[in-house]
Amino acid sequence: MNRGKKKPDERRSLQECPVCGNVLKVKVLECPGCRTRIEGEFDPPHSRIFRLSHQEVEFVELFIRVRGSIKEMEKALGVSYPTVRGMLDSVIQKMGYPVAPAIDEKKRSEILSQLEKGKITPEKAASLLKADETEG
Repeated sequence: MNRGKKKPDERRSLQECPVCGNVLKVKVLECPGCRTRIEGEFDPPHSRIFRLSHQEVEFVELFIRVRGSIKEMEKALGVSYPTVRGMLDSVIQKMGYPVAPAIDEKKRSEILSQLEKGKITPEKAASLLKADETEG
């Protein structure tokens, strides 16, 4: 019988019980060198990284190993650029940070086309692209 236990990659953060979801408490801290033990009730670390699932932490570790190169992430994961960006945005949001909306690719193409045809100046194109990023 499974009793609602999650698979390792589906587990909640280290701040939550993997079985019922209640907030975990640390009861014992122990030095592996001298075996000194401190017992009590301690809150777990509050780093935002602990909000991530096991799979999301692996994604972050890979991102760090490839020095933030989305091209390398694409190769390592065998997925497209938009998929990597989506995964990264999801992790960023789960950690509690805002995610800037991606520029509308159709609108971006139209702006670049107008620039190419000389209908708008480079300054105007830059302004439109920047405005589209902040609107999203």
